[in-house]
Amino acid sequence: MKFFRDTYLVFERRILLQIKQPIWLFVMLIQPLYYLVLFGPLLNGMQDMPGFERGVMETFLPGLLIMMALFGSISVGFALIAELREGVIERMRVTPVSRFALLLGRCGSIVVGMIFQVALLILLSVPLAGTTIYWEGLFMLMGLVVLITIMLSAISYGLALMTKSEDALAPLLNTVTQPVILLSGIMLPMALAPGWLQTLAAFNPFAYAVNAARALFVGSYDDPVVWQAGVILGAFTLLMVVWSGRRFARAVA
Repeated sequence: MKFFRDTYLVFERRILLQIKQPIWLFVMLIQPLYYLVLFGPLLNGMQDMPGFERGVMETFLPGLLIMMALFGSISVGFALIAELREGVIERMRVTPVSRFALLLGRCGSIVVGMIFQVALLILLSVPLAGTTIYWEGLFMLMGLVVLITIMLSAISYGLALMTKSEDALAPLLNTVTQPVILLSGIMLPMALAPGWLQTLAAFNPFAYAVNAARALFVGSYDDPVVWQAGVILGAFTLLMVVWSGRRFARAVA
């Protein structure tokens, strides 16, 4: 019970901080809206190309949602470095709060903001892009977004505690995220790629997430890639939470 109470206390504090600055929740939506309105129509001529069998927007928008979750959560470590510099983490050493609760409470607050942004973009896509919402698939897609957000937030926090410097964290995150994005088929389906690129993409967990999101977006709940993505992302998320939680425990020990 103490662990859950500690997690809720940390989560509540982070949510209250977000509520005080709600403008950021909407500012983070601007870039995806640019892609949806200004880039999505460029793909209309590719509707007969491999990978677009489900429809142009039904292929592009799910990838855009996964990209939102990726960029929205991988950068949260910068705020933690600021707290390290201000002595916030140092002061936590004298509190009895669970060290894993410090991580999970923070990740939970990021998840709430991400779910709000993803849901809002999907609703906006109905009048802007003419998409159809399959509610059951949408809820399952949200599950993928939650896993990605927790996993990447944990990675970002863990790396921030390792580097303790924005100058070191920025290029490190860029080095990690660039190949992940390029080999996931977020913008264009990997079916367009040569064989060697598709082979590399098979080792990228985010490629499964993107393919599962596209299947769920059109209501293909029984597509094998859905459970494959759930298993792979769930395992990676658990590993990253354990690793980052230990980094928190050392930092606040």
